[in-house]
Amino acid sequence: MVFRAIWTGSPPRQWLADAWRSRVLALLLLGAALPTVGQVEPLPPDKAFRFTARALDPQSIEVSFSIAEGYYLYREKIHFSVEPAGAGLTVPPLPQGKVKEDPFFGSVETYRGSLRVDLHLKEATPGQTVMLQAESQGCADIGICYPPQVQRVSVRLPSATVAPTRPGEASKKTWLDSM
Repeated sequence: MVFRAIWTGSPPRQWLADAWRSRVLALLLLGAALPTVGQVEPLPPDKAFRFTARALDPQSIEVSFSIAEGYYLYREKIHFSVEPAGAGLTVPPLPQGKVKEDPFFGSVETYRGSLRVDLHLKEATPGQTVMLQAESQGCADIGICYPPQVQRVSVRLPSATVAPTRPGEASKKTWLDSM
């Protein structure tokens, strides 16, 4: 048995389906071409976690991280080393951080804002230049984490000061003091 098509008198609606598809496609392409509103570009790691160091005396170096707003460093991922290794770097325990439930590492301590640590050198020579290295890892609140970063800074240790040999000499002025 063969059925014949019945004509209802209305033209086929294929043109309506084609118009609908082309409008949806145009909107999708337009949406992909426009930047997302409120999307924030993450900072490079050296800007998100600025590392600096300065000599306090011939055996002490103050290191600090300035952590950008919306970023944090993991306490357990911070490590320091010095070259030459013979300078004998001693790192005191890091200060307590704020506990955070992290989707990547579980319950961890983190630092926000800034972190300052005083490092000590056991065998440094006054006037020596040392290369301090900090390894750290952190994340941004927008949901991205950085791989471990290594930052280096050269620090010149101050020369040793000569202590007076007699108790009263410290208060005496010489002609060099007036310069």
